[in-house]
This record gives sequence, structure tokens and C-alpha cells, in this order.
Amino acid sequence: MSDSGRNILRHRFLIDYDEIKTRLSRRLGSVDQASDALQETWIRLEETSQIGAVERPRPYLLRIAYHLSLKRRAVEREAVTLDEARAALDLVDEAPDPARVAEARSELRALDEALAELTPRRREILLASRVEGVPLSEIATRYGLSQRMIEKELKLALIHCGRRLGRNIVQRFGPGVSKGSSKKTDS
Repeated sequence: MSDSGRNILRHRFLIDYDEIKTRLSRRLGSVDQASDALQETWIRLEETSQIGAVERPRPYLLRIAYHLSLKRRAVEREAVTLDEARAALDLVDEAPDPARVAEARSELRALDEALAELTPRRREILLASRVEGVPLSEIATRYGLSQRMIEKELKLALIHCGRRLGRNIVQRFGPGVSKGSSKKTDS
């Protein structure tokens, strides 16, 4: 009954389509999902070569469509969009936005200008200490100066650059408050 069973189901499918769709829509809560499930059911009927005897074709077709819809829902729940995957992994785009890039370039130009305004010795002391990470004692030896003098030169260079960039400089050495001032000098 392989071919005749399939023919009976195809025939019932076409005759009872509207009623099956109405029942399936109520069960699934969506006319669109019912339509999709019925389309998949029709495709399955066409692809199947052997179907045994079916005593009640309409409930059988309704059950097939319902189960196909449930499978589709399960697959859709398991599918994840790229945005959902990024959010789940908590990936953050580390690249700065264009406004931040422009701001950083502007600050870099201002820093270059501030460095150019320093005396050559002050500029070299600042760069050696803050960029190259050379200890102050080594810079003092390099210039034949006391470490205290190197600290003063570095402090003046930092204050100058900070003012040119509109920044407060957090002081890393020396006294925190100067005499006659309640304001802390930053480096």
C-alpha cells in the first residue's frame, strides 16, 4: 500500500487543508507557523516512498505537521545570532570609536608641541623617566646632576606638559602640598 497510502494522504491533505490549518493554528498559536508546518508536511509526503496503511488520515497529517513545527521551534531556539554569541561571550570591541581616535590624535599633537617648548635637557629627562623608564638616579648620573635636581626638572616638565594638555599631574615624588598653598601639585 506504499503508493496508495501516500495518494490517500495527499488527497486528504488537499481536501482537509483548511480544517487542518485551522486546528494547527490554534495548537501552535500562529497561522504562519501552521502554514510553514503544513508546507513541510507536504514536502515530506512527496519525498517519502513508502507509507503504510493509515486508518485516520486527517489526525495523522495534523500530528505530522505539529511535530514538524515543534522540531523547527527547537532548532530555532538552538540557533544563535552573531550578536547573541558576542553578548554571551561578553566580547567587547576594544577598538576606539572615530571620535576617540580624533581626540587622541589632537592630544598627541598638543603633547608634541608641549615637548618642543621644553628645554632639550628637560625634554630628555622627561622622556628618559616616563617613556623609557630609566631610574632617576641613573638619569642624575648621566647628566652629572643630583637626583634632587633631576626631580625638580622632571616636575617642571610634567607641570608644563600638563598645563598645555589641560590636565592635572599626579605627583609621584616629593612633598604633596607646597608652602602657602592648600592645592596639591600633581605629577
